[in-house]
Amino acid sequence: MPFFIPIINELEQKGHTVFVSSRDCFQVCSLADYFGLNHTKIGRHYGSNKLLKVLGTIWRSFQLAPVILKERPDFSISHGSRSLIILSSLLRIPTILMFDYEHSKSLPFLKPVLGVAPEAIDDPRIGKNFKLGLRSYNGLKEDIYASSFNPDPSFLENLKINKDDIVVTIRPPATEAHYHNPESERLFFEVVEYLGSFPDLRMVILPRNLVTQKNLIYKNWPRWCEERKIIVPNWTLNGLDLIWHSDLVVSGGGTMNREAAALNVPVFSIFRGKIGAVDRYLVKSGRLTLIETLDDIRSKIRPIHRQKRKSKDLANRTALKQIMAAINEVIENPAFSR
Repeated sequence: MPFFIPIINELEQKGHTVFVSSRDCFQVCSLADYFGLNHTKIGRHYGSNKLLKVLGTIWRSFQLAPVILKERPDFSISHGSRSLIILSSLLRIPTILMFDYEHSKSLPFLKPVLGVAPEAIDDPRIGKNFKLGLRSYNGLKEDIYASSFNPDPSFLENLKINKDDIVVTIRPPATEAHYHNPESERLFFEVVEYLGSFPDLRMVILPRNLVTQKNLIYKNWPRWCEERKIIVPNWTLNGLDLIWHSDLVVSGGGTMNREAAALNVPVFSIFRGKIGAVDRYLVKSGRLTLIETLDDIRSKIRPIHRQKRKSKDLANRTALKQIMAAINEVIENPAFSR
């Protein structure tokens, strides 16, 4: 959700009107509310069953239809929304697809106008999935909003965490994703057991599912939850603040890994699906460590206090300019004006 806020601001500054739809999935809607983003909630997540995923994607396209027909947009933009691609194709609305994981399955016979991805995804075959090809930007999508981040000095106090404690943020694997590998769950459980053995260490665990995963955490580690060695927040947090005030991050993959990399916080990935080009780039540059076996947990993760850098030293500021240039390329193209 934070990724789109600078893009929306840029579009509105140029005089464009932006309509935002959201899906009741994980913490998307609560994050939109947290950041004060005006959005319309349409559809929900349909779990890990592949058939339900397909049917749910199609159903959300139909749910979007009356709202989109009313708004009559000239263009649509998403980061990996299959429903929006389907509907845009049916309504002949030019759509721009942004993504940062090249192994997500594309929709057959449907071609967005333009693809936008990090430069680490350098595969000419992917460009064939788009009418105008693929455009790249430097670094990570998380650089766009991390570059303007200002830490809240009272964040740990609000969580009732002592500043002398070692703070570890943990994001469990996406068990409902189509790319989920059960090995990630074994690593997650072992990580919690290992870190729990350290005194003066607090684990802030952010479940992806506020019912299933949250209950699983309380069921497996009731004493640590009661003692607040494990903290499961029951309100929406600014993820960048949580990561910034952490000494390290362990995550099942995705945005939180890359946010930590953008903020120069040590991050360990327990994702066991097919590793994408962006993660390979982060591993090669020493900004991400892969945890592939149970032995890796104890040999690679060292929970110690980290030296926090100044926020002004954070990520590059060029990615947003490159993304806006790609979007404007479509907006200004007479072949796609409506």
